[in-house]
Amino acid sequence: MRIRNAFPVFGLMATLALAGCSSTTENASVEEKVAPGPTVQTAQIFDDAYGVTTDAGYSLPAIPIQKVKPQFRRQIVSYETTERPGTIIVNTRERFLYYILPGGKAMRYGIGVGKQGFAWAGTAYVAWKQEWPTWHPPKEMAERKPEVAKYVEDGMGPGLSNPLGARAMYLFNENGQDTLFRLHGTPEWASIGTAASSGCIRLMNQDVIDLYSRVRPGKTTSKVIVIQ
Repeated sequence: MRIRNAFPVFGLMATLALAGCSSTTENASVEEKVAPGPTVQTAQIFDDAYGVTTDAGYSLPAIPIQKVKPQFRRQIVSYETTERPGTIIVNTRERFLYYILPGGKAMRYGIGVGKQGFAWAGTAYVAWKQEWPTWHPPKEMAERKPEVAKYVEDGMGPGLSNPLGARAMYLFNENGQDTLFRLHGTPEWASIGTAASSGCIRLMNQDVIDLYSRVRPGKTTSKVIVIQ
C-alpha cells in the first residue's frame, strides 16, 4: 500500500496542475564547468546509502555511486550560518543543497538545477510534500516538448520513470503562492551536478527520500533559501 503525506494549503490544488519539471533527456549531454565553492570539512560521507531501495512497493535501482563525483554524494559538512536548524539552503552555482543541522553542521546533497533561462532564486518554504507524486508538466513545457502534452491535464502517474522521482516538496513564497518550483527526486542520477532541468531542484532518489524524512512542511519550520 502506498502511503502519501499531504499537508493542505489554500489554493494548492488549483496550482498543482500548472507545475512540473522536465526530464533531462534533451539537455543532459553537456556538463557545465562549475566554479568551486568554499572549502568545507566533511565529517561523514554516506557512500553506502545508494543501494537498491524498496519504498512503498517500488524497487529503486542501486546508483553506481563511484560514477558520481565525491562532492555530490550525501555527506555531513561543517557549515556556519545564522539560519536555524531545519533551514534548507540551495546553492545553485555550487550544485549543493544544505539541510542545516545543529552545531555548525549541515547535511549536504548534490543537486541538478535549472539550465540558464529557467533558474530561480529567492526565499520560500515547503508548503506541502508528497511521496511518489504525479507529474503535471505546465502548458508552456508542452509547447516546447509536444510529447509531454498528454500529461498536462491527467498527469503522469508515480513510478520509476516519473521525472519527479520518489518524493517532491512544493515551494511556496511568503505570500502563500506556489512558486511552481520543487525539490524532487530524479531517476537520472547522472544529471546531478549539472544545469539541465527546467528550473526545479533535483536530487538522487535515495537522497530525496532522506531529505524528505527531515523536512517538516510549514512557513515557520521549513524555510528554503535558493541562491545563485
